[in-house]
Amino acid sequence: MHEREQVVNAAAKQEGVAHQPRLPVHERATEQATSHSSGLTPDDLMSLQRSAGNSAVARTLRTRLPGRTPGPGAGDASAPRTVQRRKPTANAPKEHFATKANDHPEWPLFQELMQKGGFPSEVTENAWQLVLGGLVEQDQLNQESADTSIDPAERRARRASNSWYRELVNLVGDHLRVTTPTMALWSGGFDVSKYAQSKGHTSLEFTRLGKIVDQLELHANWKLQAPLWNVLSRAFVERATGPVHVFLRAYNPDSVLIAQEIPQLRIIQKLNPAVELLWHPLYTNADGTIKEISPNLQLTDDAAYRSRDKCVSVMYNYLLRIHDTNNNAASMAYKEMNELLEGNVNPKAQQDPKPG
Repeated sequence: MHEREQVVNAAAKQEGVAHQPRLPVHERATEQATSHSSGLTPDDLMSLQRSAGNSAVARTLRTRLPGRTPGPGAGDASAPRTVQRRKPTANAPKEHFATKANDHPEWPLFQELMQKGGFPSEVTENAWQLVLGGLVEQDQLNQESADTSIDPAERRARRASNSWYRELVNLVGDHLRVTTPTMALWSGGFDVSKYAQSKGHTSLEFTRLGKIVDQLELHANWKLQAPLWNVLSRAFVERATGPVHVFLRAYNPDSVLIAQEIPQLRIIQKLNPAVELLWHPLYTNADGTIKEISPNLQLTDDAAYRSRDKCVSVMYNYLLRIHDTNNNAASMAYKEMNELLEGNVNPKAQQDPKPG
């Protein structure tokens, strides 16, 4: 039986309901799909189409045909382990709802947000089924990757190979484009994203699609939703066409920013020199206001560096020399900085910054 059918059936068994296909069947795609030696039966394809539409069928066939390999991210040994988004509250649902999509408590909100965003109802329904199907598949992928006998890189690759989430990007990914002249990436807490937006840049959470996903509580288990943000961030970065401003309040080598987004941008830079990275070291005052750190360790409204090492060095030196340990607003960044220096993760950060 096809792996997607197994996932859906497992969810149905868990939730005590029969699988009720909601989306239309497209006979032309079924005929085309069955012409390939993919190992999928017509019933498998029919079920897949009903659950996620034709794009999921096409992607699944591409990855299952002999000699074909999974799409981007499926074998990336450096897949990030940390995603910085807002975590679920105690009221977040504990079911997947993939087999009863209309019963998910966030379905009315999703419909409303998609309608306000100008999405057709058919796109909304398909996108919602892809999101919920992604939760189910991610649950299975996480369980499979929990096997400690598997190489760590392979385990990360499995967790990052959610094809339902990738199909969501194929369906509505164009709505991840920036709405301002410049793109923003960030690390150090969600209010850094809001700070970047206040400076006239667009971060992922403020794109047309990002705003919608950011307001949803899909599942109580954050590990099922976090990979969706990884997929969205990858697609977001791929749309960079000009300067990209990177805002750092803390440096975490395992963050999506450092482990995924920046390496992507380095590749894009080789193809498009207009994609320039500008790094901003941040510090949060006791009153919650965010400022940037100049080369002479002064707080200012704008301090951009073309070197990541210089940016991190300035930020670390400010935390080491000037940070007030009674300032709780910056305590997390100070704690992370000390942990990294103790582990000798970034020895360059211990050097004194040079002016300019």
